[in-house]
Amino acid sequence: MKYSILRTDKAEEQLREIIFYIADESDSIDIALGYLNKIEAAINRLEDFPELGTYPRYSILKKQGYRVIIVEKHLVFYKTIDKDHLVIIYAIVDGRREYRNLI
Repeated sequence: MKYSILRTDKAEEQLREIIFYIADESDSIDIALGYLNKIEAAINRLEDFPELGTYPRYSILKKQGYRVIIVEKHLVFYKTIDKDHLVIIYAIVDGRREYRNLI
């Protein structure tokens, strides 16, 4: 059975910031939209494979039940609620930054 995907407002805002940043830096909306498609495709795979992600390296996040998928330089943090067949996306952050406090 497919899982539903829900994104928090925080994750939505982070994704917007990432895409706007890429558009500004590359001076290309097409490049930004291409990257958005990569992130969206990775998130959509969770509908069929909610356990696709790995556990984060920080034990505190792991203990809180987060999983993470990697999309190039970015990390998508999520949790699953199996009884409701739900994946909740909590954060989308640059993996090169200290992300422990960004979630």
